[in-house]
Amino acid sequence: MKKVILSVTNDLVTDSRVHKVALTLQKMSFQVLVVGRKLPKSKKLDPRPYKTRRMKLFFRKGPLFYAEYNLRLFLFLRVRKADIFLANDLDSLLANYLSSVLKGKPLVYDSHEFFTEVPELLDRPVKRAIWQRIERAILPKLKNAYTVSESIAASYREKYGTPFKVVRNLPHREELIIVPHEKSLATDNRKIILYQGALNIGRGLEYAIKAMQYLDDARLLIAGDGDITLPLKRLAADLDLADRVSFLGKIPLEEMKFITAQADLGLSIEEDLGLSYRFALPNKLFDYIQQQVPVLVSNLPEMKKIVDDYQIGMILESHDPQQMAAQFHVALFNWKLREKWYNNLPLAAHDLCWEHEEQVLFEIFEKLQ
Repeated sequence: MKKVILSVTNDLVTDSRVHKVALTLQKMSFQVLVVGRKLPKSKKLDPRPYKTRRMKLFFRKGPLFYAEYNLRLFLFLRVRKADIFLANDLDSLLANYLSSVLKGKPLVYDSHEFFTEVPELLDRPVKRAIWQRIERAILPKLKNAYTVSESIAASYREKYGTPFKVVRNLPHREELIIVPHEKSLATDNRKIILYQGALNIGRGLEYAIKAMQYLDDARLLIAGDGDITLPLKRLAADLDLADRVSFLGKIPLEEMKFITAQADLGLSIEEDLGLSYRFALPNKLFDYIQQQVPVLVSNLPEMKKIVDDYQIGMILESHDPQQMAAQFHVALFNWKLREKWYNNLPLAAHDLCWEHEEQVLFEIFEKLQ
């Protein structure tokens, strides 16, 4: 069996994309090892059917973290037998590229986003220039690469001439979940608005929290963690919204679906901050759809197309909190609209699943077997 080593900078607990890719590669009879990192607060990793390794690093963020991670990863890959290297995102690409060249083994690149266009880099020209230099140096040399949306793939093709394919971040197809009593959310008969995913700049969460000031009959659940977790919690506290806004923290993959299934509305309300967000197709959007939850999404091309094509929710008109609250209310209580969305969601859930999307991975990796 040929061995594939997948590497990523997160702690693997909530990374559904890397997990799905690993399962697909196992299905193709590859031996799989997934490498990530372990933080002091990292949760225990659920048993996986493939091997995992989480490295403990001295630095936790910033340039020194990325330098330490890539050095440690490079040294790890140098002594491990591997037939294929799979780098997840630009922040793991350098170590994988050097290992691929030195060992003469194929490299596959999975770009989860338009990395150099993320909001966190747009106002940091020096850091952005460093990542752009790494991108310019390596991407034109890649033969096997894929990303999460056609818009990002087209941008990479035009910029570097690299033949990027598209593997959207779709969930596995599932039957509708029956939520056991012990996993039921205490809602006080209020509607549940759900955001699941990273808590980072530009996700629209500040506006969603402020919007909850104008809604008495709903709760906002925020599942995830990230760079702005503490500011968001302070904002909710300052607005005295403890009864309307709840922070659930990071939820393991197998547990998250029980929460998603109980939501009445799923949010994916990113701001138009750079090409990475403009062309985004977040996995949370498809997780909502798979559990047949109506959605409210930003007026950005890739997300808007999904919602318009399947008629399964609303397009956000404004990030103004009062206007957002008004849309929340319509999306939650307009029964005619909701009936249409619920009628359309089963087809969307059937079409937008990993079982269809993984065919692209078959095409990429079959020629490397």
